[in-house]
Amino acid sequence: MDCFQEWPEPIVRVQALSESGAGVVPDRYVKPLSERPRDAAPGKELSIPIVDLDGLAGGAAGCRAAIQAVSDACREWGFFQVVNHGVSAELIRKTREAWRGFFHLPMAEKQAYANSPKTYEGYGSRLGVEKGAILDWGDYFFLHFRPGSIKNLNKWPSQPDSCREITEEYGREVAKLCGVLMRVMSISLGLDVEFLQTAFGGEEEVGTCLRVNYYPKCPQPDLTLGLSAHSDPGGLTVLLADDRVKGLQVLKGDAWVTVHPVPNAFIVNVGDQIQVLSNAVFKSVEHRVLVNAEQERLSLAFFYNPKSDLPLGPAKELVTLERPQLYQPMTFSEYRLYIRKNGPKGKAQVESLKAK
Repeated sequence: MDCFQEWPEPIVRVQALSESGAGVVPDRYVKPLSERPRDAAPGKELSIPIVDLDGLAGGAAGCRAAIQAVSDACREWGFFQVVNHGVSAELIRKTREAWRGFFHLPMAEKQAYANSPKTYEGYGSRLGVEKGAILDWGDYFFLHFRPGSIKNLNKWPSQPDSCREITEEYGREVAKLCGVLMRVMSISLGLDVEFLQTAFGGEEEVGTCLRVNYYPKCPQPDLTLGLSAHSDPGGLTVLLADDRVKGLQVLKGDAWVTVHPVPNAFIVNVGDQIQVLSNAVFKSVEHRVLVNAEQERLSLAFFYNPKSDLPLGPAKELVTLERPQLYQPMTFSEYRLYIRKNGPKGKAQVESLKAK
């Protein structure tokens, strides 16, 4: 585990590269030709579904329609946007404002929160500890909410004022939304309403964390990516995207579909753990982030994950003669070691779990 104590090379902040005024992307950020952004094929004007959760609080018909919409989105896309989700627009505004403020602090103040691969908590600029890896054009801040035993408030920014308080409230509210979505997804799979939550260890035992992504302006956005193509290793991701600047793309078949964020909506996606639990009825989907030369981007990814030491395998109710068990059980703690070693690598990890 020594490789997780320190980064293999000196860390360079992408924001510092961007603000230096250099007109060329350093070689360490230039992606292979096959991974570089390409214009979408003409005529492919697809978009991820938008689900109105207001129906859950209405009558039986509205509730059934909302559950069906989530089910269809999880089966066909692995991604959807939710509106009327219960998190206030004012809290969303304050959270964005606080984190924009952090990334605009002087570099020395941000450096005080520099992270390591041991926990990733704090201010970071790379994922994975592979020496000589091609890096992504982005910085981030990572922090834990739950379990409380690993939450380290000393790693949370004390500036801007009330950043900690606002982030705490944001985490509580988004966790509530995740609880609702987990119940809806359980019903959508034909399982008991508490199935996914129980498989994750129960509402008080789940792991929740936040990664605030900052993508600075890039002089050659056609050569690099803000975040390489990957599926999320955890359970459920709730993303607050930058609704002023597009950048997130989702893989649908062989086409990269650009997501157009609805103001104050959340973008929800299935993680690898739910793909495993559902025996691939619901699928995690590769996605990536583009950068641009004109504007910075900020997004907040909230991760809702299983308790780290519970083995997760397909639900027995979803294993049949026609659909045999696809995955071997593995704990989330074992699973995420792959990401820590290698960084984002498509869907290589979940594919490696397939039962032989």
